Parts: sequence; structure tokens; C-alpha cells
Amino acid sequence: MGIDTGPVLVLGGRSEIGTAVAVRLAALGCGTFVLAARRVADLDEQEAELRAAGATTVVRVAFDADDLAGHTAVLDEVEARVGVPATVVVAFGVLGDQATAERDPAAAVAILHTDLTAQVHVLTLLAGRLRAAGRGTLVVFSSVAGVRVRRANYVYGSAKAGLDGFASGLADALAGSGVRLLLVRPGFVVGRMTEGMSPAPFSSTPDQVADAVVAALRGRRGEVWVPGVLRPVFFLMRLLPRAVWRRLPR
Repeated sequence: MGIDTGPVLVLGGRSEIGTAVAVRLAALGCGTFVLAARRVADLDEQEAELRAAGATTVVRVAFDADDLAGHTAVLDEVEARVGVPATVVVAFGVLGDQATAERDPAAAVAILHTDLTAQVHVLTLLAGRLRAAGRGTLVVFSSVAGVRVRRANYVYGSAKAGLDGFASGLADALAGSGVRLLLVRPGFVVGRMTEGMSPAPFSSTPDQVADAVVAALRGRRGEVWVPGVLRPVFFLMRLLPRAVWRRLPR
């Protein structure tokens, strides 16, 4: 069915989308999960959801995405406790505050560090480990915000643009290795990260994104847009004159 039922690692264990994907994998027969997050004591809700869906083992590992020097030790701990993951859902990230980032270089760099640098670092480590094992799947979340960066959220969008390019190249580099990468490009997702914001057209929920991710995994696809209509929409949006594009909202 395209899904290895071996151990699943969720980097960003409190992520709504990451949890929703993991719950669906548990329902499909995956039994062992590792939830990696900064505050492992706050993962009771996520663990309960996984166990209710059929998970037999749920391990918690402390993980600070911004601590690049600690990534190797985290992955070592994961392997010591459950073995090499079969599926890794890289679900951490921040939206940040665009207005603050425009005034404060440190705020802008912090967004890029979490949403691009930390992702590149841990994905490179993971790719090496999965290559050595000869198998595995990486799930990476880009965004339509990175397809053509908008003035309204250009700091976050530029991070996602960089991640999209990196993940696309990594997927090509992994071809033939037994390791595959699924690149996910959601639009506006209504959830904790976007609470208080007005939903954009073609918005989705974490559950809808998770459904699309699992369907793409089962179909062994390399990329998925959520919802699918965004792919032709953004093909046309790339053609908009810049003077029009810069006035578009988030």
C-alpha cells in the first residue's frame, strides 16, 4: 500500500498536522511512534490520540529544532529506543510575525533559522541515516507561500521557498537509494498557528492535510498540493504582474 508500518518519528510532536498524520498511520497498522518536542510533558493529548488509533508504543524524546548541535544526539536516542524510523514526519516550524521581522533583523533570522536552517540540518542527517539503512520515507512540509513569495509574508515565504528547493533537490538525490521524500505544499491551514487570522481562499484543516499526505504516501507520490486546486491556481498566479502581486494579502 506504499506505507512501511515500521517506527514513525514525528519531529514537532505537538504539531496538529504531524499528529493528524501519525494518527492515520496508526490506524493503518503502524504501531511504534516517537514524538519529539521541546516540552515532552505536554504530549499527553497527542499520545492518547495515537493509542486510541491503535499505536502500541509511544516514546517521547526531547527535541529543540533550533539547537542544531543537539540534532545528532536526538536521532541517536531515537535509534537506540526504537531503531531506524521507517517514516519521519518533519512537522516543526513557526509562522513568525512579519511586521516585527521587517523591523528587527534578529526576528527575521529566527524565522529563517527554524523554518529553513534547522530543517536543512536535520533532513541532511536523516537522509544519511535512512540511506545507510536502505529504506525509509521523509515527509517535508513546504507551503504555497514559498511558490511565489508575497509581500505580506515574505520572511516566512522565503524560508519555505528555500525549503521547497532543498527538499526537491534532496528527493532527486535520494532516487534509487530506497529512501523517498514526499514534499507537501499546503495552502492556508486553519489551526493553532493561524489562530486569529482570516482564512485565505482554498483553506484547509490539519485533518484535510493529513488525509492528503497519507493518500500520497499510499500512492507513492513525490509531492502533493493541499487542496489540489492550488496547483493550477498558483501556475496562473506566477503570471500576475508584479505590481498586482505585491498588493495581494497573505
